[in-house]
Amino acid sequence: MRTIPGSELIINDDGSVFHLHIRPEQLSEKIIMMGDPERVKLTASFFDNIECEIQSREFHTITGTYKGKRITALSHGIGPDNIDIVITELDALANIDFATRRVKKDFKQLTMVRVGTSGGLQPHCPIGSYVVAQKSIGFDGVLNYYADRNTVAEQDFEDAFKKHVNWSPLHCSPYVVSANQELIDRIGFDMIKGVTISAIGFYGPQGRYVRLPLANPDLNSKIESFKFGEHVITNYEMESAPLAGLGKLMGHKAMTICTIIANRLAGESNANYKGSIEDLIKTVLNRI
Repeated sequence: MRTIPGSELIINDDGSVFHLHIRPEQLSEKIIMMGDPERVKLTASFFDNIECEIQSREFHTITGTYKGKRITALSHGIGPDNIDIVITELDALANIDFATRRVKKDFKQLTMVRVGTSGGLQPHCPIGSYVVAQKSIGFDGVLNYYADRNTVAEQDFEDAFKKHVNWSPLHCSPYVVSANQELIDRIGFDMIKGVTISAIGFYGPQGRYVRLPLANPDLNSKIESFKFGEHVITNYEMESAPLAGLGKLMGHKAMTICTIIANRLAGESNANYKGSIEDLIKTVLNRI
């Protein structure tokens, strides 16, 4: 059995994992994730009691109890690279014995639901609506660095998408992954089911033109017109694909739900979305 070297999995002197600074006993099997560290405080404000609170860089973690359920609220920061860090360290907390640095005999499955904000790309995804990332397209390439990515990726979808948008060879090869169906049915049953793009950045990679011109200014229009069977691309964000992909590779349940705060077609946005995200958090807390 492989012993994981200290350079591969860094454990802090206090027994916590390197970036998150969480110890194994501080993590619940039910995890609500979000980008904004302040949103962790909002989530924990609904808890009946708080067990622990840890702050490290952009990673803010509070574990507590909500209506008899032990839940961890955790911020992952912005971007797919952060998801690679967070998912790997959460899995290690659950399934690596930190004393022996070996994989535990009994696998512990985590349930991870990301609550985020997003820009809608279709008329049926208006500002204020909730969209479940039933499928996610990763523009980030994170999943491509791991063995067996084809066992969880949907290659027919990938090929059709690359052909439709005339995908540039300068970009990372996109991957397509479905969220956990049981979570979709249990938590997102009354929400819009969509295909969510996880971009590698917020501005140019999502087709925003501020001062630097875009290399492919027609990409978004091609994305909006793409169809694969009954599926159309509904929204943009930056984390759903690596969460779904790495979660599935590791054997965990994972999904993303976003509240739409901008409609890219209409050119409209709403920066004051606190009420909408608060209601979504409450819904996920009750259903997770």
